[in-house]
Amino acid sequence: MRDSFDRSIRYLRVSVTDRCNLRCSYCAPSGPLRRLRDEELLSSGDVARIVRAAVGLGVDKVRLTGGEPLVRPGLVDLVAELARIDGLETLCMTTNGTLLAPLAADLESAGLGSLNVSLDTLDPDRYERITGGGVLAAALEGIDAALAAGLPVKLNIVVPREDDTGDAEEVERYARLRGASSQRILRYDIAAEKLDDPRFDRPPPCWRCDRIRLLADGYLKPCLHSDIAIAVDMERIEESLLSCVGMKPARGAVCTTLSVGQIGG
Repeated sequence: MRDSFDRSIRYLRVSVTDRCNLRCSYCAPSGPLRRLRDEELLSSGDVARIVRAAVGLGVDKVRLTGGEPLVRPGLVDLVAELARIDGLETLCMTTNGTLLAPLAADLESAGLGSLNVSLDTLDPDRYERITGGGVLAAALEGIDAALAAGLPVKLNIVVPREDDTGDAEEVERYARLRGASSQRILRYDIAAEKLDDPRFDRPPPCWRCDRIRLLADGYLKPCLHSDIAIAVDMERIEESLLSCVGMKPARGAVCTTLSVGQIGG
């Protein structure tokens, strides 16, 4: 698929849930959160149907996100179903890692290709503050379990614009010692104008964007920094996907309707 600005769209990010066991300061806004009811979530069968249609249109990379994808019941079975889709070259997942240890081997056996794990600091107290109560040891245990299972791991390090060293350098050293890779992500606010910064690996510049997003409630978003969304018509999935690609803006603006955690980053 190509959008109206001749960008090749080959990457679909799939939010399998809007729920999370943590509440990171840059992901979820303060105050009460409105969560989807169980009946509002796409079924695993519908997720697979949409992914299969997207692959048929040229998508070759799918990333499972949340919220926190590991809180979704039946996730390993969903991974196995997606991994069987002919033409899907890359199936990966982003997780906070705190629930990963008991599932890592099963995910690898089901066909997951790699993992990105969020890890902004190696200081337990700072980790707890950033994540709203998370336990660093649980995340590190998850990383170790994934590496032991043979899954390639990349650590996502979210860095405030005013401080791009310190914790990031320590996490990068830890990644090298463990045999993982890492990337620096500029802490961004999707309700503010999108800014590009070449010092960071993400977010990518808009001219290089190759992705669209499927939300947990069955809406497609062509751009993270936008309020544009379209509901998937399950009778016309391909047409829905093509419409979403056609709505993709040249450059991200602002998103005021959802948080990063509800979209899946």
